[in-house]
Amino acid sequence: MRTLQQWTHRLLALAALACAGAVMAQAPAAPAAPAAPAGPPAGFVAPAEPKPDETNAQRGQTQPGNNAPFWRGVRESSTQQGYVSLPGAEKGILIQGFTQYPGSRFTTAGEAWRQVRNNWLIPYGGALLLIMLVAVGLHYKVKGPLEVHGAETGRKIERFTPLERAAHWSNAIAFVALAVSGIVMAFGKFFLLPVLGGTLFGYLTYALKNLHNFAGPVFAVSLIIVFVTFVKDNLPSKDDLAWLAKGGGLFNGEHIPSHRFNAGEKVLFWGGVFLLGAFTIGSGFVLDDIIPGMAFTRGDMQIAHMIHATATVLMMTMFIGHIYLGTIGAKGAYAAMRTGYVDESWAQEHHEYWYRDVKAGKIPAQRSTPSEPTGTAAGAGV
Repeated sequence: MRTLQQWTHRLLALAALACAGAVMAQAPAAPAAPAAPAGPPAGFVAPAEPKPDETNAQRGQTQPGNNAPFWRGVRESSTQQGYVSLPGAEKGILIQGFTQYPGSRFTTAGEAWRQVRNNWLIPYGGALLLIMLVAVGLHYKVKGPLEVHGAETGRKIERFTPLERAAHWSNAIAFVALAVSGIVMAFGKFFLLPVLGGTLFGYLTYALKNLHNFAGPVFAVSLIIVFVTFVKDNLPSKDDLAWLAKGGGLFNGEHIPSHRFNAGEKVLFWGGVFLLGAFTIGSGFVLDDIIPGMAFTRGDMQIAHMIHATATVLMMTMFIGHIYLGTIGAKGAYAAMRTGYVDESWAQEHHEYWYRDVKAGKIPAQRSTPSEPTGTAAGAGV
């Protein structure tokens, strides 16, 4: 009996094991556990996170010329005021602010100014000066200087007083210094830099820049004196229309009657001395930082430079014609400003109305006879 019970228990255990095996066979297999990552080899040290400057250095090696991160930082700094110890507006801003102008491809006022200077002021201004030089050269070659048809009388008339000549020559010397230095600074890299080389050209432009800055105030003061001195004789009159209609006789050699100053000289006085002189002096004072109470921001300097460059080029163009006619273009004109005196025949042909007023005593001008030593000495070289 006991043996039968043992076999019964064994059969029941085998049946239970068989049922459990069948259930496990039907159930899905459990996913395998992920394998543990392999650890670093012995002695391995992970590199430190690269710093921004190291990243830029690596980019400079792998991508030469890619300065995008640097200029990205510049762009961000243009909207923030940094710390500087120097007083003044915009001193803490590295670069002028970025602004997209409507209808323009420029993103900064500085870039717009640079394009105007390089693509407009320099090429067209230089071309205008060269055209004027060629024009006076052709006139001298084809027509020659304006001659005095009558013989000299030996009697001299004072055309310019010592004060008038001192004002004129002070202004003329300052103008030449400014013109030469300005031309070298603006156009010198095209015709002097290849000849002199970078080092010598740098020293030259530095010296001329300082000369330009100091000659500017002298030119301004002397120009005001010239204006006050000669304004009464440069007022327009109806006789100027006839002079302009005949071109002043520049193309046919005819002497057109005029007062002390003809219409061409009056146009130079009001257009070159007064109008362009005002723009030149005003903008030059801004560039020289000598206007009290002004902030002198980048935008102010850019506008002042464009006005200054335009006004000075136009003024130099007009004064080229004035210098030509006052030296080799009209005989006796240079001696008049050098000595102050002209012969009566010269006065009668070039400025007939003025000569008549002098003879009639309407204009106080010293006159001499051939026997007077003052007239003889003053007329030397006329």
